Amino acid sequence: MSVTKAATLADDLVRLFEAQIEAGILTPGDRYPTERQITEEFLVSRTVVREAFARLAARGLLESRRGAGAFVGNAAHYRAFQVTPEEVEAIEDVLKLLEMRMGFESEMAELAAERRSEAHLAEMRDALAAMDRSEDANGSVLADAAFHAAIARATGNDYFERFTTFLGVRLIPSWKLYLQADDPETHRGYARTINRDHEAIYSAIEDGDGSRARRAAREHMERSLERYRGLSKRS
Repeated sequence: MSVTKAATLADDLVRLFEAQIEAGILTPGDRYPTERQITEEFLVSRTVVREAFARLAARGLLESRRGAGAFVGNAAHYRAFQVTPEEVEAIEDVLKLLEMRMGFESEMAELAAERRSEAHLAEMRDALAAMDRSEDANGSVLADAAFHAAIARATGNDYFERFTTFLGVRLIPSWKLYLQADDPETHRGYARTINRDHEAIYSAIEDGDGSRARRAAREHMERSLERYRGLSKRS
């Protein structure tokens, strides 16, 4: 096995365990799988496993205990933040999430307009098309998340991408709170409403107009807040 190949495989393992920590699958104090378990499951050498463990340890995500094995380090606490489905079932919680997104989405859209590539624009168009085709809440949420993830990638700042990917569909307010009916036409109508905002953001990003992209993203968030505040007043 070449050094380059081993390093790449170690990178893959590090990303895997980081993702499990971020998702809360592995929490501080949990034991990592043994070297043998990892080599058998992922068909890699012990050298690769040890390299991955060394990198995790350097990031404070792994602590070795003599005779006991490798454990998730206490420094991983900050990685374990998450927004669970249960935390966004109430309208008040959705409003908090939208308020948090206001500045984040505005800044992200402006940077995307300044840095986007044709490949990024193609990703956004695909997400817009998926939203247009959507006839149910789950499909619309996935398309919605894909659109914002494409904007995050277009910033060229991997922290935006990582944070957006980390929150995933939790970044999108619960459509089920807003939509009481389950019929496809109702979902299509709501999806078109959301997509009009998305198209305004996309147009500004495509034109490379950062200021307009920022305004469009903020207006999108403000309209979402208005819709959910209206629900809150009726409940």
